[in-house]
Order: sequence, then C-alpha cells, then structure tokens
Amino acid sequence: MEQFRSILSAKEIPFLKACAFLLFLLIYLPVNGQILKKPIPDKTVVLTFDDGVASHYSNVAPLLKERGFGATFFVCEFPPNFIDSTKYMNWRQMQQLDRMGFEVANHTHNHAAVGKLSEEEIIREIAYIEDKCDSLGITAPISFAYPGYSMSETVLQTLDKKDYLLARAGGKRAYNPLEDHPYLIPSWATDSENEAETMKALSQAKDGQIVVLTIHGVPDMEHPWVNTPPEMFLRYLDYLSNNEYHVLSFEQLAVYIDFKKARNQLNIDLDKPLRN
Repeated sequence: MEQFRSILSAKEIPFLKACAFLLFLLIYLPVNGQILKKPIPDKTVVLTFDDGVASHYSNVAPLLKERGFGATFFVCEFPPNFIDSTKYMNWRQMQQLDRMGFEVANHTHNHAAVGKLSEEEIIREIAYIEDKCDSLGITAPISFAYPGYSMSETVLQTLDKKDYLLARAGGKRAYNPLEDHPYLIPSWATDSENEAETMKALSQAKDGQIVVLTIHGVPDMEHPWVNTPPEMFLRYLDYLSNNEYHVLSFEQLAVYIDFKKARNQLNIDLDKPLRN
C-alpha cells in the first residue's frame, strides 16, 4: 500500500492536477474564447450618429471618408420636420452613406419612445426602416439604437425575435464585450459643453474595452442641447487620427466579436447605467 501511495504521489498527482486545470479551462474559458474571435486592439472606438441629421451627409461623411474611418448612422424620419432637407437627410442620401461603406442602422421610423410601446407597435416602427432599406438596396440593418434611451423588456425581446445583433444604449462607460450584453452596449454622448469629458473617455479604449460615442448633428440646428460644433468634431477626428485609433462601425466590430454568442451567453443587466 505504501508503495502504491508513493507511486500515486510521484506520478499520478501531477497528471491529476493537469486534468483538473484542463477541466477549469474547458468550463471557464470557452465563453470568452467564443465571444471574442480575436483580441480587441487598444484604441478601438465606434462612432455612431443619430437621427439622420442633414449634417451627417454634408459634413460628417466626407470627413470620415477622408480619414478612412468607419461609422454607424442610426437613421429615422424625425418628426415633425423630416421633410425639411436643411435639417434632415433624405433617403437617397442615406442610401449614399451605405454606398460609401458606412453602416446604416435602425433608429425606428419616428424616433419612437419604444419603451412605452407594445410589441406590435415596436415591430411596426422597426420594420419601417427595414423596408425602406430593402427598397433602396441598403444593407439590412443589424444594429439598433434606443431613441431617447427608452427601453423595456418588451423591446429587448422584440429585438431578439427580429434577430438584431446589437443595440446601443448610453451610460457614460466603456463597452466590455465579455460583460455587457450586446443589446445594452454603453456609450458617451457628445455635446457642445463636454469636450474634456469626451477626450477623457477616449483614453478608456484599452484592455479589451471599446469606447462608443453617440453623436447627433454636426451641427444640430434643431436640437441645440445635443449639438456638436463642427470645429469640436474636427478636433476629435484629428486626435483619433494622430493617435492611431481604430475607428470602426458596429458592423466592423464583428471581426472581433461574435455578437450572437454574446447575446446567448451574457445576462441582461438593467441595473447598470444605460442613459446619457
């Protein structure tokens, strides 16, 4: 018996320890390994633009294209002045954004407070944008942004039924793909008063975390409280370019993140900050 114990101690125990360690890897690492297709580089930033503002086509898109930056444009027909071309893009301009290589994504038909709507009403709001994209040959939207950060469990369930990959919220914090459910991706929102806060936020794009910016008009004449002055926007772009940031759309993030697996494996936590 003593001889058996000595053999077990000398030979079998290291083997058993190795098996235990392998079991640990199999149990705990697949979630991270499956969600991340490959490591996310430091200085990864997603730029998003809301509401289909006219300046997105006239000012923003050419500047982004010039620098080779990606971006996601969350479009809607913002009431009551959508038909005013001095304030909002028309659908041909949105189509052109798609042809320029940018992501055109869903912000509902009428910038609806979806958290207050029934499932049927939510589907109608979302489907309108999908149908317009389909009729114009715009890539089918896979990304959604909550108008006014309005959300509910019904909205989340509807997005799942509609098979959206991700949805952007607020929260003023970095996005951790291994912790944040892809239907609750946090962001910072820019305005004319928070340049220092935005620049500080960009420094958090490291260690697997991604910084997402929510930007409205550049400028935004109809909603001055979310206006980003063009000169300020240029400073952001110059900073990102000069410091070699990876500036992407949500669609381009799929190179690094398997959103479907993240959607199935991560818990929805509505207690985290989700508004800006």
